[in-house]
Amino acid sequence: MRLFLAIVPDDQIKDELCFIQKRLRLQGVKGNFTPRENLHLTLAFIGEYSDPYRVSEVLRYVSFEPVRLVIEGFGCFGDTFWAGIKEDRGLETDVKRIRKALADNGIPFDKKKFSPHITVARKFEYPKGIPADAPFPARMDVGFISLMRSDRGKAGMIYTVVDEYPVWGE
Repeated sequence: MRLFLAIVPDDQIKDELCFIQKRLRLQGVKGNFTPRENLHLTLAFIGEYSDPYRVSEVLRYVSFEPVRLVIEGFGCFGDTFWAGIKEDRGLETDVKRIRKALADNGIPFDKKKFSPHITVARKFEYPKGIPADAPFPARMDVGFISLMRSDRGKAGMIYTVVDEYPVWGE
């Protein structure tokens, strides 16, 4: 099964990102827009791994810092259009702790540099470049980091929460 660790945005952030998607469509942007229920911020992509219980056991012992997720700006990776995340020391610390715990316990993960973003659309086509619209200043205090399972469904990917790990607030 395909696994990844993520922050699932709250309803306010999902609402604002869906509003941005609607505006993009009205501007003639084409692409595969991320369904509301699939919007997330990936912290570590594990990929094909058959033992989610092992991942859960390892992450239960990780101490997570408080994180405030703030949407800030847009960008593209090739044909992937995303909403950026404002720099947050707690987020950076938590990602380092997650990746260290996975590595120390022999759990494979994608070691690409962490670039905090939420994918808004794939196969993004907009002849005028990146739209100038700025997202609203959506923000949330993160309550949980989620271990997610990714399955291919008839209408696209289906993400399911396998386990959650609390992020302690101030």
